[in-house]
Amino acid sequence: MERGVRIVIAEDSVLLREGLTRLLTDSGHEVVAGVGDGEALVKTVGELADEGQLPDVVVADVRMPPTHTDEGVRAAVQLRQRHEGLGVLVLSQYVEEQYATELLAGASRGVGYLLKDRVAEVREFVDAVARVAAGGTALDPEVVAQLLGRSRKQDVLAGLTPREREVLGLMAEGRTNAAIAQQLVVSHGAVEKHVSNIFLKLGLSQSDADHRRVLAVLTYLGS
Repeated sequence: MERGVRIVIAEDSVLLREGLTRLLTDSGHEVVAGVGDGEALVKTVGELADEGQLPDVVVADVRMPPTHTDEGVRAAVQLRQRHEGLGVLVLSQYVEEQYATELLAGASRGVGYLLKDRVAEVREFVDAVARVAAGGTALDPEVVAQLLGRSRKQDVLAGLTPREREVLGLMAEGRTNAAIAQQLVVSHGAVEKHVSNIFLKLGLSQSDADHRRVLAVLTYLGS
């Protein structure tokens, strides 16, 4: 994004919340609010929206007070349903398939699920926040691997070649065509051809051009 991203952080650990705030502000973004539980997250974003100041993205822990189970992801899902255009990126200590699936269900753009260890990779994390804010996806490779391992995905994938599945898996991680070409040691043109075939086989028309990458990933993971 040409401008800095406006972010709300929801994390009950004050130390981690302040650390994320510093990391993101040092990278040129603006953290407009930081909260410690799901209820406060929903309230804060709602108030900002009422003032015409809806943030670009919410970064939320999956587990927050009072029960430390699913308050964060439920708040994130609720906000995504209420506020069109709001990006949602959740952080989790482990891959929790139920929560990841719930977050992805019905999403059309601007969604991410990363493991907290990924925050240690500062550049990757900051890039992921900006990508989700801009309407893209950011899914941890471990999340992708576990969700794609489900047998119920086979009907969706039946028409894809092994290489096309590999390309789509890398797309789900948020990688560009150039990055995919580098990872697979193939030409940029070869990747473009695979991506075009994926769009065709998943029934994504040219009219979906702005978000076909996101729609392809979400069809792949959430069907």
